[in-house]
Amino acid sequence: MSDGLVKGDDGKLRCLWGSGSEDYRVYHDGEWGRPVSDDIRLFEKICLEGFQSGLSWITILRKRESFRKGFAGFDFRKVAKFGEKDVARLLADAGIVRHRGKIESTVNNARRAVELVAEAGSLAAFLWQFEPDPKSRPATFDRDTLRAMSTSPESVALSKALKKRGWSFVGPTTMYAFMQGVGIVDDHFDGCFCRREVEKMRKGFVRPGK
Repeated sequence: MSDGLVKGDDGKLRCLWGSGSEDYRVYHDGEWGRPVSDDIRLFEKICLEGFQSGLSWITILRKRESFRKGFAGFDFRKVAKFGEKDVARLLADAGIVRHRGKIESTVNNARRAVELVAEAGSLAAFLWQFEPDPKSRPATFDRDTLRAMSTSPESVALSKALKKRGWSFVGPTTMYAFMQGVGIVDDHFDGCFCRREVEKMRKGFVRPGK
């Protein structure tokens, strides 16, 4: 469909990308864009978006359980204690993306996450500060709109704030994808059945730190 929607076998209209495979459909329907306030899930998403850089998201989705196993469920307090033996273990783990820089970045970011919690009270309280003003968002959401939004002023600001605190693999594009994934923005297309559900969730969602 020209507006970026496709009708599934269940009769529901979805964002075109959400119908590409069963993995994508499950992620699109049940997770993407739905607001998250849990620190562990937020940290996991930042890390996985970093690992996704240069790869397809489907690759990360299909390896997510292996990532969780290798990185202690993305409990950043545990990952912060990882050392060289853990890095070597992960580099030998065929179930994940074996990229030394990204693995070491995850360990580093876990340590920075511990510091950020001490500073802000929680990761959620810090990260949700970068939710954009609804008035600044596009009036319509379709395929062309989303293609033109690989970053946003807020994702640039979040990237700068994290980099200032020593985080890595948190560029503006990566941070915008993160914001989409955890519901800090809702980028489901107009007409997608999930957009109605997500907007209802967002109205009832208590913003962390508020």
